[in-house]
Amino acid sequence: DDFEWVHVSAQEPHYLPPEMPQGSYMIVDSSDHDPGEKARLQLPTMKENDTHCIDFSYLLYSQKGLNPGTLNILVRVNKGPLANPIWNVTGFTGRDWLRAELAVSTFWPNEYQVIFEAEVSGGRSGYIAIDDIQVLSYPCDKSPHFLRLGDVEVNAGQNATFQCIATGRDAVHNKLWLQRRNGEDIPVAQTKNINHRRFAASFRLQEVTKTDQDLYRCVTQSERGSGVSNFAQLIVREPPRPIAPPQLLGVGPTYLLIQLNANSIIGDGPIILKEVEYRMTSGSWTETHAVNAPTYKLWHLDPDTEYEIRVLLTRPGEGGTGLPGPPLITRTKCAEPMRTPKTLKIAEIQARRIAVDWESLGYNITRCHTFNVTICYHYFRGHNESKADCLDMDPKAPQHVVNHLPPYTNVSLKMILTNPEGRKESEETIIQTDEDVPGPVPVNSLQGTSFENKIFLNWKEPLDPNGIITQYEVSYSSIRSFDPAVPVAGPPQTVSNLWNSTHHVFMHLHPGTTYQFFIRASTVKGFGPATAINVTTNISAPTLPDYEGVDASLNETATTITVLLRPAQAKGAPISAYQIVVEELHPHRTKREAGAMECYQVPVTYQNAMSGGAPYYFAAELPPGNLPEPAPFTVGDNRTYQGFWNPPLAPRKGYNIYFQAMSSVEKVTKAAVECYKYSVTFVRGKKKERKKNQCVGGVVSVPSSMHSFGPTVCRAAAQCQLHRPGFLFPSNCFSLSPLQESPLEQL
Repeated sequence: DDFEWVHVSAQEPHYLPPEMPQGSYMIVDSSDHDPGEKARLQLPTMKENDTHCIDFSYLLYSQKGLNPGTLNILVRVNKGPLANPIWNVTGFTGRDWLRAELAVSTFWPNEYQVIFEAEVSGGRSGYIAIDDIQVLSYPCDKSPHFLRLGDVEVNAGQNATFQCIATGRDAVHNKLWLQRRNGEDIPVAQTKNINHRRFAASFRLQEVTKTDQDLYRCVTQSERGSGVSNFAQLIVREPPRPIAPPQLLGVGPTYLLIQLNANSIIGDGPIILKEVEYRMTSGSWTETHAVNAPTYKLWHLDPDTEYEIRVLLTRPGEGGTGLPGPPLITRTKCAEPMRTPKTLKIAEIQARRIAVDWESLGYNITRCHTFNVTICYHYFRGHNESKADCLDMDPKAPQHVVNHLPPYTNVSLKMILTNPEGRKESEETIIQTDEDVPGPVPVNSLQGTSFENKIFLNWKEPLDPNGIITQYEVSYSSIRSFDPAVPVAGPPQTVSNLWNSTHHVFMHLHPGTTYQFFIRASTVKGFGPATAINVTTNISAPTLPDYEGVDASLNETATTITVLLRPAQAKGAPISAYQIVVEELHPHRTKREAGAMECYQVPVTYQNAMSGGAPYYFAAELPPGNLPEPAPFTVGDNRTYQGFWNPPLAPRKGYNIYFQAMSSVEKVTKAAVECYKYSVTFVRGKKKERKKNQCVGGVVSVPSSMHSFGPTVCRAAAQCQLHRPGFLFPSNCFSLSPLQESPLEQL
């Protein structure tokens, strides 16, 4: 409290106004304190064992008739918290004492304490006084006494009702309420007169929870006093609920075996009923079964269906069934499929795909929500090849397509319906796929044999005919030529062969020309892709002019011979070089026959010929640009041509002079040669004898490790081959002007 009550004694002087009552009593002067301040006077703790009444006198006085404050009566039970006042009076009551009674129905072994509280009002003027407090051993006359208020026990979520019965005269019109220990007041719900001295009052608490659990008492108040009952307890029981979900012990397509697992609970017991509540997780219905054993088996369930299972526990009292416990969510097993689809028909047949129709598969057939529809197929092809495979299909689609099949093949089909518990297979159906265009002719089967003006080409049937081959078509055209004079931009030509003809000879072609061939096969569905091969005709030896009847020798000296060189005509490849070869004639050496003359393929310089004993040497090599038209050339002019020294000839010796024209492309070289044989003898500077012979020769093939001027085959002789790896010829160009420096001097 904020201040103290003051005791006024008749034997001691005091400051009270003369109109205040005389005698000894307790008083509060509100003018000395601020509004809202309180002073409490506590009576001794009382432990009564029978009906009794507390009687006291009070007054609230102000000289100006103002409100001096409020007098509150509070009752504390068992040293507990203070609740709201059970009785109060406020405002001016006069200067005479008034009487009031307190009927407190709290008995031993409980104890209580009455507290008088004076609260200063806003007027801050006047006095609050009490006197003559006495405990009477009989009932109050003006305040009703409550019978013992019993405890109330309810389950959480239910309504709790306190029934207060009081005895007293004309008390039904008094103010009634139910007071909670923490100070909350609950209004009366209903009053009822039992007889002229007894009435009943009902107080209802709606949907109570654990937070409403407390001590409550009945209070009645009138201007003559107040009655208050004992504190009774509101006990709120929490309906039981399992802590853990049920345990799954066994599962089948149509049953679930569970253990209730309800020993550990949240809430209050005792447990008087156990129930199992279950439903489909996708459904709206719920079924509840009472259970009197630790385990329970749910029957007649649907296969492959998810169920939610909970346990319900019930304690005594209305609303004693607790919330369902945590759910066990589990699924029944699948059952074996009932059958395969009744109808399996072919909707479409193409060369590489087959479309199959069948009826929609419902749960009543599959007996499982997780199932596979598989189409299995197998077929045999040539060369004892076979393939078998199974394809998973979309179960919701009424049509299924098998792709990537070989054309023109018998395919065996069957459908398999599978779920985790079993499978059903349909009967096999055999369908032949349609023809398609054939595959390409095998590229490794293409073989081309080249000649100078024709090509022989053969091939094999496609590895994938995809039906019956009806014909072959070969289109070809020239794409490049070593001979610039050959046109290569012409339109392609096409030939057709019957199905049983896999070769062809292509005539009237140009030498030294690359032809591109496209070969493709056909069925009734059309032509397949073409296979390409490039084949090059052989080049021909250059054509040298005919020297018969023409004197090729223009001039002779003791050390030189001047001959007339004429340009050769290229056939299939351009002229790559002209070569002058000098062969010294020895009297004891067998002379070459013109018809058996060989070409000179190994270029030997004069120095190497002298040191190595070679019978010939290269006197010159001329680029083709240096001989655009007939021109003289002097053998023995002591000059160097493309690295070959042309030394002076020795007098009185005979020489064969060879003029070779070379055509060389890639790895093939062909040559033509003119041979001039001279036996020249000089005596004192005069020529005594001269002989001339002429020969023409032939074709050269060069292996990859050799220069283009490799082994030579002469036209008038048998083939001669000579291997000389790593030898290279220079190819500098120069003119044959008599005053020109030699190529070696230019470098």
